[in-house]
Amino acid sequence: MRGSAGRRWSAAAAAWVRRQPPKAKAFLGVVAGMAALVLIRALVHDHDNLFVAAEAAHALGISVLIYKLIKERTCAGLSLKSQYLTALFLAVRLYCSLVMEYDIHTLLDSATLATTLWVIYMILFKLKASYMEDKDNFAIHYVVLPCALLALLIHPSTSHNIINRIFWAFCVYLEAVSVLPQLRLMQNTKIVEPFTAHYVFALGVARFLSCAHWVLQVLDTRGRLLTALGYGLWPPVVLLSEIVQTFILADFCYYYVKSLVGGQLVLRLPSGVV
Repeated sequence: MRGSAGRRWSAAAAAWVRRQPPKAKAFLGVVAGMAALVLIRALVHDHDNLFVAAEAAHALGISVLIYKLIKERTCAGLSLKSQYLTALFLAVRLYCSLVMEYDIHTLLDSATLATTLWVIYMILFKLKASYMEDKDNFAIHYVVLPCALLALLIHPSTSHNIINRIFWAFCVYLEAVSVLPQLRLMQNTKIVEPFTAHYVFALGVARFLSCAHWVLQVLDTRGRLLTALGYGLWPPVVLLSEIVQTFILADFCYYYVKSLVGGQLVLRLPSGVV
């Protein structure tokens, strides 16, 4: 009885949100995000754990992707162009880690890059027959070139080599928009099978936790963290990039949760989500 009552309440709440105009939905999204940050700040005392949790969520998403490709033997619903962008920003970030700040994140990026390259190989050579090339029609130069230009204009003001600082900025900007081809493909198909939906939702959770980590660190240091990152436009733009990553996936995550609560195995996206 309690379960059915909870589902009715969730359905009623979802129906109410759907009836709201776009500006009201955006406001509700901001309020929900702020409430989540307050809750996380109260429950998680060491905010570095949020970064670990973000990496764990990302790893879980990749595990789901690997399972899909190996067990289901299909890459239907996956964007090869998103994988290209992911491999590109990971390769650049790995280079920056090696020449600027070698740490545990270097090992994590190496593992993620290797997995991404394997996914690209599977799509191109082993499962190409199931690749939805006609639906994967996002022009990636529309994001790569602006990210490169922005990196030339706005980059860290550290003592590192200027080329390395530009590369660092480029991978930060490209990561923020790397999921756009995947979202476009799902919008084109309108129907998202479970494993792809789980993978993208895991990316959304990882991005939110990473964003929460940055925002709470800035709040706890009373803005000193931004000063530590350098001066000029770079510190606020880094924080803005984290927020952009979260909001890009927020709409999809809403429909994912709604579909999950409704007991639907296949996610159906309405027009205009992406």
